Amino acid sequence: MKPISVKDAVSAEEWKARVDCAMLYRLVAMHGWDDMIFTHISHRVPGPEHHFLINPYGMFFEEITASSLVKVDLEGQIVMDSPYFINPAGFTIHSAIHASREDANVVIHLHTDQGVAVSAQKEGLLPISQTAMIVREDLAYHDYEGIALDLDERERLVADLGPEKSTMLLKNHGTLTCGTTAAMAFTRMFFLERACNMQVMALSAGRDGVLECDRDIQEKVAGQGSRGMETLTERLVWPGLKRKLDRELPGYDA
Repeated sequence: MKPISVKDAVSAEEWKARVDCAMLYRLVAMHGWDDMIFTHISHRVPGPEHHFLINPYGMFFEEITASSLVKVDLEGQIVMDSPYFINPAGFTIHSAIHASREDANVVIHLHTDQGVAVSAQKEGLLPISQTAMIVREDLAYHDYEGIALDLDERERLVADLGPEKSTMLLKNHGTLTCGTTAAMAFTRMFFLERACNMQVMALSAGRDGVLECDRDIQEKVAGQGSRGMETLTERLVWPGLKRKLDRELPGYDA
């Protein structure tokens, strides 16, 4: 079903959020991080209502457009007419973070092979690559509790993420990032997924031969990686990603 454009039915601020969120879905598909119709990306709708946008259940990520996104409240109730419905498991994880963190305007959750592989390793993300060391200081962990249908899990998920960290490994499950903007949430996920991929490749040769960096180097790299990252992401990375989508997978802004 081709969605009817809602551009004229929403505010300019909401339309921008819709376009940015649709971009994220397309970018995840482009990078091969999607899991058919499963996993989710959500974006808070600007305004006091505490509404957010999430994918229509059953639509592949490369199909999602700004207009097809479903607007729901923090109870998972659809608040704008839509021919679609949502996945309750996606609502559980995303609503918890949106409700507890005012800075978490965007939440991305994935089930990639490499992300799940590292989430299933007892030691978690190791300091064996520059990319991993950029990520690790911002990385939290959450124990697996089964498919995310239990609303009681939200409290524990929020406690594990804490008030400051924006990157998480959901043990035996996958990866998660959040951000004030779509650009920052995506960039964090890009680094986390690459770090996981590098670790899987390095450990394929065996644990004994893997070289870990000491704590001083880890702290140095973490500090270096955080300098100017937001500016670079917003001014250079995000516009470049938009150009790439416009060339290779256009139509997200419909």
